[in-house]
Amino acid sequence: MPQHPAMPPALDYAVSRDRASTVYAWCVVGMLWSACLLNYADRQAIFSVFPLLKSQLKLSDIQLGKIGVAFNWAYAAALPFAGLIADRLPRKRLIVGGLIFWSLVTLATAFSTRYWHLIVFRAVQGLGEAFYFPASMSLISDYHGPATRSRAMSLHQSSVYAGTIAGGTVAGMFAQFFGWRSGFYFFGSLGVALGLVLLAALAEPIRGTADLDESASIPSSSAWKSVVQVLQIPMVNALIAVFICANFVALVMLTWLPSFLHDKFHMSLSMAGFNSTAWLQAASVLGVLSGGVAADRLARRRPGGRMATQAIGLLAGVPFLALTGSTLSIPVLVGALIGFGLFKGLYDANIWASLYDVVPVQLRATAVGLMNSIGWLGGGAAPVIVAVLASHIGMGSSLAATALIYLFAGLLLTAGVRYFNRSTRLKN
Repeated sequence: MPQHPAMPPALDYAVSRDRASTVYAWCVVGMLWSACLLNYADRQAIFSVFPLLKSQLKLSDIQLGKIGVAFNWAYAAALPFAGLIADRLPRKRLIVGGLIFWSLVTLATAFSTRYWHLIVFRAVQGLGEAFYFPASMSLISDYHGPATRSRAMSLHQSSVYAGTIAGGTVAGMFAQFFGWRSGFYFFGSLGVALGLVLLAALAEPIRGTADLDESASIPSSSAWKSVVQVLQIPMVNALIAVFICANFVALVMLTWLPSFLHDKFHMSLSMAGFNSTAWLQAASVLGVLSGGVAADRLARRRPGGRMATQAIGLLAGVPFLALTGSTLSIPVLVGALIGFGLFKGLYDANIWASLYDVVPVQLRATAVGLMNSIGWLGGGAAPVIVAVLASHIGMGSSLAATALIYLFAGLLLTAGVRYFNRSTRLKN
């Protein structure tokens, strides 16, 4: 097949629209699902070994929180550049190169002997992982058009939860029996092996294929103008603000829930790692898959259908968040985590699909990079903020207080959906 004239000469593995509409389009989601699983397993693993790091390296909760912040802010700082680059270079190379790079850093983390080693390796890992989401979401959008986009992206999103469970559970189990470094050896080696597989199996599609818009292969404006163009869209700013809130809550749970269960309910490292991830994340898988199907159907009936699905998830998750930090019963805690995870999945299923409803095709990776960056900058300090707050009111009350953030985000997105629907009707 002749290469699209707007594509750079170095771009190989270009595939036709016919191929993009076949089973291979879903195979791409499966391949990226595996990469994203390791993306989240690698970043979650360290939280399950916090109790060992605290005792062996004599660290305070605030110092442990800074380990989380080092990743968050380095990740956020790199994301805008990652998005701009992914709109201009072959996304396959960014995905595979990033996977191998961050997996090598995960391996290197196992050799840390001092506190500053952990800070440096977490920051460098954040830089490597930043290239994954802008490139992968843009690539999926060129295999799946509006009719299946939410389903494809929600299926991919389920890997976030699977990876979080795997990282928390496996790292905690390995740490309990073989020392805290063993989990990093395992996940790092697995990532390098997967990267070599994707190098041969993953194909780069022509940009705009799924939207029948092959004129949108490369942004014609400068990087700065691309950023300004994205941020001038009102609904993009609303979605970013909501994402900051949702990301803040998610980072609090990922960082402190394992230690909270270990300290409050006297669970072992492996059980704390399992219970802090398995119930919430497994329920999120169900929520994200049903949220993808529901959003695709609702989006066919009303312009803001994907965003409305997200708003429902945020508002319905409020009582379960409050209960997670306040209950003294393990069965009730498990129920609260399942409820929160289910409705969190409704929101998560459409984070990027909703964004793609309001941004041009040629700026998709730029938009993902910006939104992800601002969301992580805004929520990135969550581990330290909650550690400081917990020193005054306790960790349980601090976790329960995050329900207020979810409530604000849900109300904000509800107002945004009404604005979006009204402006769409006026245009038509």
